Amino acid sequence: MKKIFLCCAAGMSTSMVVNKMKQAAAQKGVEVEIIAVAMEEFDTTLPKYDCCLLGPQIKYKFEEFKKKADAAGKPIAVINSMDYGMMRGDKILADALAMMG
Repeated sequence: MKKIFLCCAAGMSTSMVVNKMKQAAAQKGVEVEIIAVAMEEFDTTLPKYDCCLLGPQIKYKFEEFKKKADAAGKPIAVINSMDYGMMRGDKILADALAMMG
């Protein structure tokens, strides 16, 4: 099972995106675990998950987090702000799955 975590300033706005991603996964029959965490939890969450997506509002943290993710051999990306704003869980899920290969 693929494990994805979304990271944002407080973990609140991304939790709605997580729900949309879970709905999309259920419709596609994809087994995936998805959670949302605050950026303070990035370091402790990274080792337990396969992939990280950052909320567009914290894209300024991308370079710092990418160094840690690269060191752990885990893909990381910033969620497309249009997809995020429109809560396109299916598209965000597809992007995450593509990153993991």
